[in-house]
Amino acid sequence: MSATIDNNLRQKTITHRGEAAPGFSPGEDRLMDNWLSIQSINLIRHAKSIRTFIKEEFGTGPAAPSEVHIEAVNRFLDKFKVRLVEQSRWVEAAAIIARKEPTPERLKVLLERKHKVSNQVLYVEGIWDFYFDLFVQRLSHFGERLRAVDRIAANCYEDLYLGMGNAQPTPSLLPFSYAQSGFSPLTYRRGVPLSKLRSHPNLFPLIMLPQHRLDNAWALSSVLHEVSHNLQADLGLWEEIPARVYQRLLHEGHFPEDVAKLWAHWHKETMADMFALVLGGPAAVESLMDVVGRAPSATVRFNPASVHPTPYFRVLINLILLRRMGFDQLADNLKRVWLRLYPDITPTDIPPHIMKSFYPAAEMVVDTMVFQPYRQFGNKPLAKAIKFGPDQMAMIEKAAQFLSAGKDPGTIPVRFMIGAARFALDHRLASPQSITENFYRILGRR
Repeated sequence: MSATIDNNLRQKTITHRGEAAPGFSPGEDRLMDNWLSIQSINLIRHAKSIRTFIKEEFGTGPAAPSEVHIEAVNRFLDKFKVRLVEQSRWVEAAAIIARKEPTPERLKVLLERKHKVSNQVLYVEGIWDFYFDLFVQRLSHFGERLRAVDRIAANCYEDLYLGMGNAQPTPSLLPFSYAQSGFSPLTYRRGVPLSKLRSHPNLFPLIMLPQHRLDNAWALSSVLHEVSHNLQADLGLWEEIPARVYQRLLHEGHFPEDVAKLWAHWHKETMADMFALVLGGPAAVESLMDVVGRAPSATVRFNPASVHPTPYFRVLINLILLRRMGFDQLADNLKRVWLRLYPDITPTDIPPHIMKSFYPAAEMVVDTMVFQPYRQFGNKPLAKAIKFGPDQMAMIEKAAQFLSAGKDPGTIPVRFMIGAARFALDHRLASPQSITENFYRILGRR
């Protein structure tokens, strides 16, 4: 009997606004009407809360995100917002109909639409949150430091594109940096689908830096490496470099095919190391030694599947380039230090034929990457598009003196400031804390 009554009640409807449907109390009817009305209000306001970013909300100083970065994100979000508002109206229509006649069928339509559109709002909100988190860091303690990293990255782009001399415009959306926890920096190049963006393409290069790297200005050579990955991608070198390396090792060097394939497989990380060295000078090698100088089990163990050369090899590859840049004595000294750290390399660590072929293959790879012309560099080699030699090192040494005294070294390229910080630390020209504070204060003034 009671089941029949409940079923009958579920079939009742409101016949007139303000008049209780048969079987329902006026209070119950009013609560249902209020609830139905509020559902579309909540959803529309939720969708509209995914608002456009305003530059001033993240500060007005030099550390604030650039206008072009904010505009790019706003354009990206606008495409979703228009669709969300339309979908919210779809829910509103269902709510209006359900208020007039709250049958089980119409209530179910409302609930299904609400569920679907709410999920869409949350989907877009996740993208909005990602960019909000990036931008809001500029209001924190990290703001000045991240701005300095942005400026270093921009200087790398500007100087390389200028050095190419083929009137190719520098990209307007340059790398944007942010802090995170962890050991190693990493980068996401433009156009790569990101899970944090719900698999949509990344709008501009992102460089993520561990907090401890930002605390040590001389450790920022890793920025040069990560920026270099983006330069490789933007210039289309990721397609050309591995083919060049493979063909030259195989046909000119007559190396076994597995050796040629291995070096071609290592091309992204090796080329990024080469870029970093010509952009920043010897500090890049010293910083690399800091990073990969770990327990022998980690540093000398060969892994053919890794995209990085064996860490033990990475330093030696860089020293080959350092010597060719005109720093023979420094390269020899650093090599001796490195070999003292890892004196015993066994066949268990590195296969004998890889070890035996290493130096001649590495010499050819460095020559291919840095000293052969590429159309991407305006038919110049990288070593001519970006010049670094004893004259540039002299600029860094002079800048280190100014940096240690808290003075702006003037017109030195911003990317050289990392080397100046390393030189100041190596030569104990100031305390580590003073070097770091001066570094960011000086770059923040420019």
